[in-house]
Amino acid sequence: MDNRTAAAAQQRVAGCRRRFDARFEAYFDSLAESLDTPPLSRFAPRCLELLRDLSLRGGKRLRVALLYEAARLVTDEQVPGLEEAALSIELLQTHGLVHDDIIDDSPVRRGGPSTYYAYRREFPGSDSTALGLAVLAGDLASFLSLQVLLQADAPAAVKQAMLEVQLRTGAETVTGQIADLERDFEPLPSEELLHTVCEYKTTRYSILAPLQLGLLAAGEDLAAHDERLRRYATPAGISGQMRDDYLDLFGDESTIGKSPGSDIRSGRRSYAVRAVLAASTTAERRLLESALGDPGCPAETIDRIRRIAREHGVDATLRAGMRRYAEAAAGEASQWRAHWREEAVTFFEGLPLWNVRRAQ
Repeated sequence: MDNRTAAAAQQRVAGCRRRFDARFEAYFDSLAESLDTPPLSRFAPRCLELLRDLSLRGGKRLRVALLYEAARLVTDEQVPGLEEAALSIELLQTHGLVHDDIIDDSPVRRGGPSTYYAYRREFPGSDSTALGLAVLAGDLASFLSLQVLLQADAPAAVKQAMLEVQLRTGAETVTGQIADLERDFEPLPSEELLHTVCEYKTTRYSILAPLQLGLLAAGEDLAAHDERLRRYATPAGISGQMRDDYLDLFGDESTIGKSPGSDIRSGRRSYAVRAVLAASTTAERRLLESALGDPGCPAETIDRIRRIAREHGVDATLRAGMRRYAEAAAGEASQWRAHWREEAVTFFEGLPLWNVRRAQ
């Protein structure tokens, strides 16, 4: 059952990505003409180019798939406003990526230069200009994510409800990013603190908001389903974050689109880093703590930390944890058949399990 539902979810995600990517490209084509920018500005068009480049580099489009499939829980008919909701959630993601890369001083994103480092290359010797332009690019993406909802071909009440979801989600995500920075000042953060950071920084905008937007577009009453959506989103979010943290330490560049060990170099006490710190000897912990926050940490040191982690079984522990939370989310989704359409419920059962398979 696991393999069949996971494979079916993978196929659905791939189909959603193909459908959306063409729409996203068309959106940026139209934006170049419709957005009122200063006529003599060279920087404004370049900002749009960089946002387009980062946005269209893609990823799996899991948020889009969640949104489309949430609408399919209610109906298999075409849903007005759904495409604009998908654009909105991905523009908010672009905003988050641009700002994350500034905070983390990350040169690479999705296999290409981060927006911040693209500007740094264009303005050598003027770091303040590069920083300012990158911040503004991220800000522009967030405002566009709201504007596109206002332009949706949907009833006014639906648009208002979707805007409320996105505004609340954006604010909560920023507070999650603040907590994320706070966490890294804890020598050994508790797992409960990591769960809290994951909930606010990732789960609410990556899983809960797409579910809410898709259901709203399909005409569903969110109040009647709020608790069951959260019971799904929270373990699915933890499982997905554990997978990302696992891949950052144990994955390879071809899989994750950047060099392994970025969490260590940025000083992030992720699920994987916390597990290594908790399992290590005093000398091993000293090595890891000396590497944390060192952007120049060499690959050899990352390899050594990875070997230490494997010797202590951290890789197996993380895989077991991500599967446990994925199964909890799948179990919650299995209860949705009393409320929603069978074929879409099956997708939500299979998605967390497919995410686990992506780490194997």
